Amino acid sequence: MSQTGWSPTTVPSGPDEAVYLVIDRFVGVDVYPETEVGRTDRDTVIADLLAGQFNDPVRVVAFNTNEQWSKDVSGEIACELQTRCDLQGERVPNPLRMFVESHSGTDQTQKVASPDDAA
Repeated sequence: MSQTGWSPTTVPSGPDEAVYLVIDRFVGVDVYPETEVGRTDRDTVIADLLAGQFNDPVRVVAFNTNEQWSKDVSGEIACELQTRCDLQGERVPNPLRMFVESHSGTDQTQKVASPDDAA
């Protein structure tokens, strides 16, 4: 039975706001986890990824209904995760390593930021 006036729970709050959703893997099944509307902006999604809020991220997609576009932004997000970890002098957290490797082309098993590397 269809509901009149129903709309999805993840809708941009502003006309030019892009929504970012993480496809996460649970026991071999890829899903879009339920997400609060206020936690779908780019910076919050990156912060949530770094904080370990996702089990096994597979992909990140973004869309803007007002501008009528959607795209896979996994590569962009993976590079940003790597950059933020590098700036902190830390390795990419274990749950994110496969995501970063597969979408940015970097091998996290060999990448270690060290102050001595600059010398």
